[in-house]
Amino acid sequence: MDPVLLGEILAGTMFLGVIGVLMLGFPVAFSLAGTALIFGLVGWWFGVYDPSNYGSLAGRYIGLMTNEVLVAVPLFVFMGVVLERSGIAEQLLLTMGKLFGNLRGGLALSVILVGALLAASTGVVGATVVTMGLISLPAMTRAGYDPKLATGVICASGTLGQIIPPSTVLIFMGDMLSGINAQVQMSKGNFAPEPVSVGALFAGAIIPGLLLVALYALYVIFVAITNPQAAPATPVPASEKDGLMREVVVALVPPLLLIIAVLGSILAGVATPTEAASVGSVGAMLLALIRRRLDFGVLKQVVISTASITSMVFIILFGAAVFSIVFRMMGGENLVHEFLSSMPGGTMGAIVVVMLVMFLLGFILDTFEIIFIVIPITAPVLLTLGVDPIWLGVMVGVNLQTSFLTPPFGFALFYLRGVAPPSVTTGTIYRGIIPFACLQILALVILYMFPDMITWLPKMLYN
Repeated sequence: MDPVLLGEILAGTMFLGVIGVLMLGFPVAFSLAGTALIFGLVGWWFGVYDPSNYGSLAGRYIGLMTNEVLVAVPLFVFMGVVLERSGIAEQLLLTMGKLFGNLRGGLALSVILVGALLAASTGVVGATVVTMGLISLPAMTRAGYDPKLATGVICASGTLGQIIPPSTVLIFMGDMLSGINAQVQMSKGNFAPEPVSVGALFAGAIIPGLLLVALYALYVIFVAITNPQAAPATPVPASEKDGLMREVVVALVPPLLLIIAVLGSILAGVATPTEAASVGSVGAMLLALIRRRLDFGVLKQVVISTASITSMVFIILFGAAVFSIVFRMMGGENLVHEFLSSMPGGTMGAIVVVMLVMFLLGFILDTFEIIFIVIPITAPVLLTLGVDPIWLGVMVGVNLQTSFLTPPFGFALFYLRGVAPPSVTTGTIYRGIIPFACLQILALVILYMFPDMITWLPKMLYN
């Protein structure tokens, strides 16, 4: 058999094999690296893979660990965990619930607003879903909300941190797309390509994030109008109306100031994401100190949690590096290029296929697993076909937000299931997220039809 064809067959089989291994429940990082090593040995046996390629791993790992952009990841995680412990989420939820309580669907609207604010100030999906599940779900249940609407809006709003900056997913995506775009442009003879910065990706994600917030809110309003019993009003007692505006100001101003300090400095070009993340971490600690929620014991828990989350993400990235080397060196990149280039519809067909594959993988894998496996394989082909890297990164981010919502492995569903009362069944949670997953697909269609919704703000700020 032709060695080139054999290598491509092994690469395609390896891709399917690693998905099968992950579905069996093996740890992600070791599944990626282990499967790649096994197929590398098979490829070596057949003469289509050279093990000396592993020699590049040390340099790649050192590059990842010393990458100044990726230093922002543990800092943003630290900021999010500190804010989660500071009680900001609880105060926001309680205050916004009172503010919108006189409206039908007001509690659900307050959950969406708080979800967006927490996404822009913390970005920690698990903590956001758990906090809103503990506080808002009992309140909506007591008010007579349809359990499907209540659980769906909590899960969907809690995942906004995946697309609204500062998102750790966008940080990794920006770093990966920057390197891939540089390679693609140099292969075309452009030795001074425009860099793909994390700041530009953040700017591109703002309008799509607000679009999702608007779609969620419009759906809640639609339900409140067409089925008032599913989203009743919860009027605030007269005794609690006094001083309500002061409560709103106290609850809103601290996170808004933090958002302006962090995102504003990045978008204005005053600070890099890493510098802004360090400022945000200090600001989060100051807020926690003001609320008297920060002592040595809490700080120790925050540091341990930050280290656990960061190490989990980076070890997946290290395992994905092994997978990427074996896949590319056995001809997998050529296989993907030929497959996508031959799609009916040209570039549009290739984009639809990649987005569909990522959406389907979201049912069985989480966001980081998908981007570390799929982006290095497909992005070079799409960028070669002329796709804008900022547009691609944001589209992938919106697409992969659904991986938190789609069963059987949607993590937001698990987070909420862990804190929901027994009366709220798993089936109820699964049915509740269906309209919101459909809204995210609608958002993808809108962004595809109107790409300027992604590219306009980065061009205005950075050109």
